[in-house]
Amino acid sequence: MILLDPGEHVLLEVRKHWFVFVAQGIFHLFAAFVPFFAYEFIVKLLPYRIPDTFNPTGLSLFFYSLWLLSLWISFFVQWTNYYLDVWYVTEKRIIDVEQKALFNRSVASLRFEKIQDISIDVRGFISTFLNIGDIRVQTAAEDSGDFFMRKAASPDNIRNIIFAQHNVASEKFIPHPPSSISNAPENTENFI
Repeated sequence: MILLDPGEHVLLEVRKHWFVFVAQGIFHLFAAFVPFFAYEFIVKLLPYRIPDTFNPTGLSLFFYSLWLLSLWISFFVQWTNYYLDVWYVTEKRIIDVEQKALFNRSVASLRFEKIQDISIDVRGFISTFLNIGDIRVQTAAEDSGDFFMRKAASPDNIRNIIFAQHNVASEKFIPHPPSSISNAPENTENFI
C-alpha cells in the first residue's frame, strides 16, 4: 500500500504494455504442448520399440501434470510482476514500486525538483506500432539512482506528463526577482 501526502493525488499509473504480458502468456500456451511433440520425437528416435506390455500412460500423465503445474506457477509469477511493478505519478513525485520476486518488493520515490532529464527509447517495428518504449528518469542527486521502466505503454505521454509536473514544481522553487526595483535615475536630463 502506498501512502500519499495530504492533498496528493495519483495522476498516472505506469505499467508495462499489455502486449508484453500477452506475449508471455502465448509462450506459456505453446510450452504446454511441447511434451506432446517431444514424446513423438523421442519415440521415433529410440533404436528399439517400447514393448506393448509396458504402459507409459500413467508415468507420462504424471510428468505432464508436473510440467503444467510449473508453467502455471511461472505464468502466475509473470502476472504478479506485470501487475505489481508500477510507477505512480502524483503532483509532487514519482513513486516506483518494483516487484523483484514473489515476496520481495522495493518502493522508492523521486521528487520532481530532483529530475534532470527523461529519456525514452523505442526500438523495433512492433514497439513503434504499439507505442511501447523504455523510460529512464535521470536525477541530479548523487545518492539516488535513476528510475527505469522497460516496455512501458505510451512513453511520450508519460514523459510529457512528468515534464509538465516538473515544470510546475520548478516554478514553485525559483525565486522571482523584484520587478519594480530599479537603481536607474528617472530623469536623465540632469546628467548631461
